Formats: sequence, C-alpha cells, structure tokens
Amino acid sequence: MNSIIIIIAILLALGAGYALAIFLSKRNAKSSASQILEKANLEAEVLRNNEVVKGKEEALKLKSEADKQANARLSKIQASEAKIKQREMQLNQQQSEVQRRRNELDTLKVNIDNQNALLDDRRKEVDKLEKNVRETLEHVSGLSADEAREKLVETLKDEAKTAAASYINDIMDDAKLTANKEAKRIIVETIQRVATETAIENAVTVFHIDNDEIKGRIIGREGRNIRALEAATGVEIIVDDTPEAIVLSGFDPVRREIARLALHQLVADGRIHPARIEEVVAKVKKQVEEEVIETGKRTAIDLGIHGLHPELIRLIGKMKYRSSYGQNLLQHSRETANLCAIMASELGLNPKKARRAGLLHDIGKVPDDEPELPHAVLGMKLAEKYKEKPDICNAIGAHHDEEEATSLYAPIVQVCDAISGARPGARREVVEAYIKRLNDLEHLALSYPGVVKTYAIQAGRELRVIVGADKISDAETEKLSTEIAQKIQDEMTYPGQVRITVIRETRAVSYAK
Repeated sequence: MNSIIIIIAILLALGAGYALAIFLSKRNAKSSASQILEKANLEAEVLRNNEVVKGKEEALKLKSEADKQANARLSKIQASEAKIKQREMQLNQQQSEVQRRRNELDTLKVNIDNQNALLDDRRKEVDKLEKNVRETLEHVSGLSADEAREKLVETLKDEAKTAAASYINDIMDDAKLTANKEAKRIIVETIQRVATETAIENAVTVFHIDNDEIKGRIIGREGRNIRALEAATGVEIIVDDTPEAIVLSGFDPVRREIARLALHQLVADGRIHPARIEEVVAKVKKQVEEEVIETGKRTAIDLGIHGLHPELIRLIGKMKYRSSYGQNLLQHSRETANLCAIMASELGLNPKKARRAGLLHDIGKVPDDEPELPHAVLGMKLAEKYKEKPDICNAIGAHHDEEEATSLYAPIVQVCDAISGARPGARREVVEAYIKRLNDLEHLALSYPGVVKTYAIQAGRELRVIVGADKISDAETEKLSTEIAQKIQDEMTYPGQVRITVIRETRAVSYAK
C-alpha cells in the first residue's frame, strides 16, 4: 500500500511536473511569439521606411529627368522662335528691298518713257534739220542728192586710183630688189606680145574639102551646125574665103584632132545636123582615147619598158598631142629615154631603169586635172600613186631641182632632158607660155559655180563659157561674164583684150519609139 501510495505520489508528482512544464512552455511560447511579432513589426517598419525613401529617390530622379527634358525642349523651342523671328526680319527686309526696287523701276520706266518721247522729238527735229540742210545744200550747189552722190563716187574713184597708183609704185620699189626675175618676166611678156602670129600658126589645123559647097552645109541654117560643132569640140571653126579649106583653131591639139576627125566623118557621111554632130563627136572622142592608149602601149613596147600602170600608159599616149616649147612631148620623152639609157650604160647603172625614168619624166605636163604644182613634182606624185619605184619617182621629181636628188638617175634624167630640149630648133618657149596662158584662162572660168564647159578660142582673144540652164538664169549670165572679165583682168597678163561670151541654152530631148 505504501508502495502504491508512493507510486501514486510519484505519478502525481510526475503529472504535476508535466503540467508545470506545459504551462511554462506555453508561457515561453507566448513570450517568443510576442518577441517575433514585435521583431517582425520592426522589420516591416524598417522595410516600409526604406521603400518610402527609395520611392522618394525615384520620384526625385524622375522629376529631375523630366525637368531636364522640359528644359531641353524649352531651349529648342526658344531657338526655333529666335530663328523664326530672324527669318521674319529677313523677309521683312527683303520685302522692303523689293518694294524699294519696284519703286526705282517704276521711276526708271517713267524716266525712259520721258527720254523716248524726248528722243522722238529730237529725231523729228534732226530729220527736219537734215531736210532743211539738204534743201539748202541743193539750192546752194545747184545739184540734187543723186547728182551730188555721183560726184562723190567720182571723187572717191579718183582717190582710189591715186591710192592704187601709189600702191603700185611701192610694189615696183619692192620689185627692184628682185630686178633680174622681173626683167625676165618682162622679156617673156614682150616676146608673147610680138609673137601672136607664130602662136596662131601653131594652134590651127587646116581641114581640106573637095568643093566650097560643103562649107554651107557645115555652117547650117542660121549657123546652127557650126555652133553645135564648136560647142561639142571646144574648137573654133573658121569658114572664110580660103578655097577648099576650113581652119580649126584651138590651143589644145587633142580638141583639134577630134574636130578634124569628126568633120571628116560628117562630110563623108553627108548627114550634118546638131544631133548627128554630137553623136559623131562622142564617137570620135572614144576613138581618140583608144588611139591614145594604143600609142602609149606601142611606145612602151618600142622602148622595152614593161609593167607600166594602165593610167601611166594613157598619159604617155597623151604626150603625142602635146608640145613642149614647140617640141612634140612624146618625141622629146622618147629621145630623153634613149639618151638616159646610153648614159646609164656608160656609168655602169641599170639602163632599163634610166630609160623608164626618162620616158616618164614629163608625165606631169599631161594630167587630166592641172593643180597648181610644178610639172616635175606632179609627175613624181603620179608615179608614186601608180606604184613606181622610189628612185624613178625621185628622178622624175628632181629633174628641175624642185626635189633633192637621192640617186644617180636624177642627174642623168636632168642632163638628158636638157640635151634633148637644148639642141638647135627643138623648142620655142613662146608656144609653151601661150598654151599655159590659155589653159589658165579656161580653168579660171571653170572655177565659177554653174559653169559646165569653157573654151578659149581665137588665139586667146575670146573665152566662151557654157553654163547650165538649170543652174544660172539669164540675168545672172551678164553678172557672171562681168565677174570673169574682172578676175581675168586682175589675175592674168595677156596682149590686147579678151572677150568673154557666156552661153546659156535650154534643150528639150524626146525619143520616138
């Protein structure tokens, strides 16, 4: 029992201790909870204060940035306002300047109108004064305005003649420095003036006829046949009282030969009229051209010269109808070629080359067109054009010292040319100068626009110029003849006077089929 009591007492003691422990633990828990809550409240207050501080800092920062942006925008706005004000001031100034200039222009316009009105008044006064002065001068001088103008022109002509004479004297003074050359020129001109008859004898061909009745048929009705023949050939047909003979006058021997052959065929055929004349002349020209080529070929074969260009062969054939200072050019060239071959053989050179250069040395005298070049230089250019060798071309160009000699063939050709031309009776310089003058006369007139053909006839005393009817009118023909006459008078030297006849005709051709 005591043990039970003891156990109970122990159990009671244990229960009381457990209850006390529970009580104490609850009281401690409440105390800890209060502390934790208080601590949490303190921490929450601290956090809240910190967040408030941070919010205030962020707000201050945002406010500062907003203030900066506002200030920047305000500065830009103020700068824009300043620029706008400045531009407004400039526009106001420009508007003021424009208005000022407009006012000045209005003032200037008014002044100009006033000046124009004043000038019109002055012009009227001047015209009136000029009229009064003219009337006074006419009254005082007793001459009208046209008469006074004519007298003034005459005075100016006299002054011009005096000035021209003075200018000529100055030129003559300068010419004294080259007296030798001028003396030679004067001598040549003198010979030309006194040798006209001799020149005419070398520029005519006599065509013999069976009876004088043929002369009338050659002349034709109102001279139409003879005019057609002269126009087609460029040769003057002289039909006079010479029995059984008609004279063909022309400085070009080719033209005279064409006219002679054409007359021969016309007389033999019996049909003589303008259309037939043109047909026969065209046919004869073709025959003469063929004969020229044949002559050139025969000459080259006779001299043993091969490989010549066909155009050079034709030029050699043309030499048959050309004379050089009264000496037949083809015979002179053949003679020079043979002399060159002999001399080259003696000097140990190639005689074939020398003969070739001697034959071709004067081809510059028979070109189809005649530029203003010495015949030696022109011949050299033609030889170069048709592929002749350089030493032969040089020999042609240097045979009158216009070019520098680069081979021994050049002095050989020069010496042989002089030998052939200097022998007694070989040449007459007057004929060459005469033919050159007539050539120059024709080419001078041919240089004018609208001119189709030109013929120098009557030993150079008349120049016939045929113009195209569709290019020059009747009124312009008189002007053309005057211009040609003035140019001949200014640029050429000739004995006596030269008559210029300009011919313009319209042809209508139809064919009946």
